[in-house]
Amino acid sequence: MTDIALPKLYSGKVRDIYDAGDGRLLMVTSDRISAFDVVMDEPITDKGRVLTAMSAFWFEKFADLIGGHLIATEGPEVEALGIAADDPELAGRVMLTRKAEMLPVECIVRGYITGSAWKEYKAEGTMHGTTLPADLLESSQLPEPVFTPSTKAEVGDHDINISFEEAANLIGTELAERARDVSLRIYAEGAAWAAERGIIIADTKFELGLVDGELILCDEVLTPDSSRFWPAADWSPGSTPPSFDKQPV
Repeated sequence: MTDIALPKLYSGKVRDIYDAGDGRLLMVTSDRISAFDVVMDEPITDKGRVLTAMSAFWFEKFADLIGGHLIATEGPEVEALGIAADDPELAGRVMLTRKAEMLPVECIVRGYITGSAWKEYKAEGTMHGTTLPADLLESSQLPEPVFTPSTKAEVGDHDINISFEEAANLIGTELAERARDVSLRIYAEGAAWAAERGIIIADTKFELGLVDGELILCDEVLTPDSSRFWPAADWSPGSTPPSFDKQPV
């Protein structure tokens, strides 16, 4: 990939992050695949461009609900960092963002019971320790969306599901409540928009951070890397519908 003449701060499972100065970051989304907290050997061509475009769409759509870290994906501010608009490797992959103090929790919202939540429910009748109705089937829609936070793992480690109370102990009750409430609102609006187009958003993960005390939406938003998408026409409780997310890899 094209060399970027900025200090590299971090290389994650999918994204590389650079210091763009003036309280800004440059995020470059690669074609790397990470599933079940493991980075795969083979990339998917143009995956990074798809994730970047989807995130940019949702940042704009949710702007009335919560501020976002995104400044630009193209244009003069990006080109001023030495990234040409027609760069064959970087065009469509970069996000210039505000630098935020990231919350040390993943803000997960579940609208349907599947995956690890279904495994817990089958064994205990609970989801993140909360008792659920006894008659749910796999992939059932929950009575209402539920906020189920987790820890943030380093590359190669696994996220750990935690209760809301444990999240509150990590970041404080007031901030945990704000994170929960805005995550549920974002999910509800995104899920409604997708449902009108024949897509179910079964669950998703949001990343939130603080800039000068303002809680903002960061990283990626409602992409196949952070969400489970199902075709509504193929969904029925009691089975797992085909998915548009990365997990089949």
